[in-house]
Amino acid sequence: MRTFNLNLKNWLKIMIPVFALFAIVACGDDDDGGTTPMSTLPTASFSVEVDANDFLSVTTTNVSQNATTYAWDFGDGSGTSTEFEPTYTYAAAGTYTITLTASNAAGESDDITREVVLTNPNSALTLLTGTDPAGKTWKLFREGTSISVGPTADQPTDFFGLTNDGGRPCLYRQEFTFSPDGSYIFNDAGEMWSEFGTFNNVPDCPDAMGEGCFEAIPENMVNSCGDDVSAWLSGTHTFTYDPSTTEGQLTLNGLGAQIGIPKLGTNGEVLTPQNSVTPTRVTITEENGYDLMFVEFDYVPAMTGVYFSFVYVSYDNPADEPELVTAGPPPFGVDLPNTTPMGLFNDFNGAGSIDTIPAASTVEYGVTDPAGSAETVGQFNRTGAEFQELQFQTSPEKFDIDWDNITTVSVDVYFPSTNDYTGTLTKNVIIGLADFSNTQQWFTDQQEYHDFADHAEDEWITFTFNLDSPDFVAKPDNGATPYERDDYDMMYIQLGSGGHFAPGTFFVRNLVFE
Repeated sequence: MRTFNLNLKNWLKIMIPVFALFAIVACGDDDDGGTTPMSTLPTASFSVEVDANDFLSVTTTNVSQNATTYAWDFGDGSGTSTEFEPTYTYAAAGTYTITLTASNAAGESDDITREVVLTNPNSALTLLTGTDPAGKTWKLFREGTSISVGPTADQPTDFFGLTNDGGRPCLYRQEFTFSPDGSYIFNDAGEMWSEFGTFNNVPDCPDAMGEGCFEAIPENMVNSCGDDVSAWLSGTHTFTYDPSTTEGQLTLNGLGAQIGIPKLGTNGEVLTPQNSVTPTRVTITEENGYDLMFVEFDYVPAMTGVYFSFVYVSYDNPADEPELVTAGPPPFGVDLPNTTPMGLFNDFNGAGSIDTIPAASTVEYGVTDPAGSAETVGQFNRTGAEFQELQFQTSPEKFDIDWDNITTVSVDVYFPSTNDYTGTLTKNVIIGLADFSNTQQWFTDQQEYHDFADHAEDEWITFTFNLDSPDFVAKPDNGATPYERDDYDMMYIQLGSGGHFAPGTFFVRNLVFE
């Protein structure tokens, strides 16, 4: 194998001709003008930043190249500048197109445009408070349904819906004022409404008064349990509002600060005034000549499982507000003719003197007996809503019932082991009586019979109750037993208990009043 030893002298002999060739080529390129010099044409370029303290003011940063003069057009029809990096203040919020034209000494130019969006960060707050230091006043909207009560937001008026029909005029007079300085004023306008669940129909407490408008004075502000609730009267409080959240976070601060109806607290209904109240969500929309504010309390699934929605309005011109109806609403439903039956029944095979009222939960007639007998029975399908029951009225004609000839009610129930009873679903049985046809909120004046024992599964059990001994009477003053009533026209069966959202399947047969 040959070994090459390249000494310095031999290396120079090789490389000198290469250097010479490189020099010749390089000189030849310069002489021929083959390299293009860097362009001297102007290139316009800039960025823009909105002032953190003044959303109408913008500051420019100019990064143009090869330019000596600059012409700015701020896109509002009047704003121009020839400064290198001008600051400009617009007259109003909006979307603007800024154009920069950069020119050199030879008259050559280039231009570029950028869009800037100017939005008042307090615009949502201004929708709530207005700009007047005295604030912006809201009242219940007198068009359509202004108060909705239902099991969920998808069923907003299943329980109750208030319109401007004269039923609760005092609520339509009350005012709710929010000011830019953070103050919140409630004006009761001299009247309050004796709300169900506060002044009456409170478990274990006597009714303080029936439902209706009453004079808003401290001595009248005592709830059913004897608590002083006068902090709910007219007063000045404070508020915070963060419209950037999906819910539109509004919190009212100060003892007794409230909106909607007084008993609505942050996480459920309350009996006494609270130090702060936060609705679930608040949404404000701009309409033609007025703004609407939607205030929602959604207690699903927390605590009460009820959805409340209130619609408030603030008019650009207060004279546009419709007249308030004060004569009182037309009677709800009809007062049915009376009957004194010897008995009532439904066998859940399609025969009987009472039949089901359509509702969210359903009953299927004539299904196979889960215990294996040859007879057919009814299948009660409880939906996942808070309060669900099978409701019945006389059929084919509807009557109010005199109960003089009836002493007991009984029903057979089968609790399948396929239900999950480890959570909120129970094996409780409730049979109730109420006025469905002539009482707008039948569930406020009912009588019930209860059996809350832990019953056996996968077998038929007969439940029998004496009508003269109800376990629950919503309004004893209206009658402590069915024999003191002549307006009850509805019977119902509740299985699995209420106040929760667990579905369940049960079987029933032989509902008999005799």
